[in-house]
Amino acid sequence: MSRQRTVVASELDELQCDAFRYILHETNPKNGLVVDRTSPNWHASIAAVGMALTAYPVAVERGFITREAAIERTLTTLRFFWNSHQGPEPDATGHRGFYYHFLDMQTGRRAVKSELSTVDTAILMAGILVAALYFSAKTPSEQEIGQLAEKLYERVDWRWAQNRGATVTHGWKPKSGFLKFRWEGYDEALLLYVLGLGSPTHPLTDDCYTAWASSYEWASHYGIEYLSAGPLFIHQMSHLWIDFRKIQDAFMRGKGIDYFENSRRATLVQQKYAIDNPLKFEEYGEHCWGITASDGPGPGTKKINGIERKFFDYKARGVPNGPDDGTLAPWAVVASLPFAPEIVLPAIDFLIHDVELKHTGPYGFKASYNPTHPAIRADQPFWISPWHYGIDQVPIVLMIENYRSNLIWQLTRHCPYIVNGLRKAGFQGGWM
Repeated sequence: MSRQRTVVASELDELQCDAFRYILHETNPKNGLVVDRTSPNWHASIAAVGMALTAYPVAVERGFITREAAIERTLTTLRFFWNSHQGPEPDATGHRGFYYHFLDMQTGRRAVKSELSTVDTAILMAGILVAALYFSAKTPSEQEIGQLAEKLYERVDWRWAQNRGATVTHGWKPKSGFLKFRWEGYDEALLLYVLGLGSPTHPLTDDCYTAWASSYEWASHYGIEYLSAGPLFIHQMSHLWIDFRKIQDAFMRGKGIDYFENSRRATLVQQKYAIDNPLKFEEYGEHCWGITASDGPGPGTKKINGIERKFFDYKARGVPNGPDDGTLAPWAVVASLPFAPEIVLPAIDFLIHDVELKHTGPYGFKASYNPTHPAIRADQPFWISPWHYGIDQVPIVLMIENYRSNLIWQLTRHCPYIVNGLRKAGFQGGWM
């Protein structure tokens, strides 16, 4: 049933503040590392750290934290990454300027035999560059932020990560070397390619972006044509930092749109898929959507209302071709707010007042929920993830802010490395 109600400004304030609280309470004050998820004794995520560094300016502007406290946290983080051990050893923190996907929260060393991650390092570097752009006053502390940010970014050997190929590898491990997969096809690596091309020290080769874009898939779903990628986060991640409105690379010039409009179309497809609900999951509809990489109730199968359902745990769910097991991610709805506010604001209201997902923990929305899967707790109506994730919470902070004030986008418009990377990738027009 269609509803006219929508979320109000004060509720956006509260949601943004609650999501930022994750950073306040789930960061090690000694090194700035942010825990990946709220499991006991869990490891840090460098992507969550990059997002946290991006969120500190938002928190200062919104009054969630003082400028002095934000500077202290930022400096602690940048000092840790600059001074942490770089080398080929299996227990290092990073190598060739890149960092391992997961780090031990206390020691800062590589955790769970994770890969040296190219895309997660790009997210970390984006946060580091935002910190330098915002904390730029002529004070010793803010000048040190700028100096450390420049040294950290310039140390990344982006070309090495190509491993003599045209595109960028997903990563590297000490014993087995480069991972076999490369960043090809439209995905969250848009940010990686821009930052890698913009490097003044170890840039990607000039042909890498064309090679990456040559693997794009233009599609039509529910009467909407767009550059397709199933999980919604792919259409959001690079936009946390870069304002793609009215700037176009060669591919988008050929299609007559930009990446911002493409993300809007992907968001609309998500809603249309939920309304269509081809797999007949519970609750899917106009205000109940958001299918992306997320935690889930599986792995396992259950017969529900006579239908054998297969459920996944953490998986990159997507639209319209799946996988889809009825699991929805509230944060992915919020992260589409700048693209399609007319459908996102009512959906946020639905999540707050109808699903009541803001009352299930100390921070913002829980990572995900599945109205089709039975509850695992007696006080819940259906399966709700027991966890909060850093990479789920912080995009809520950032995209609400980009929708309201363009703060992050305005900052990165003035980053010479990002602008240079965009130009080398062939972007023209708009604010450039």
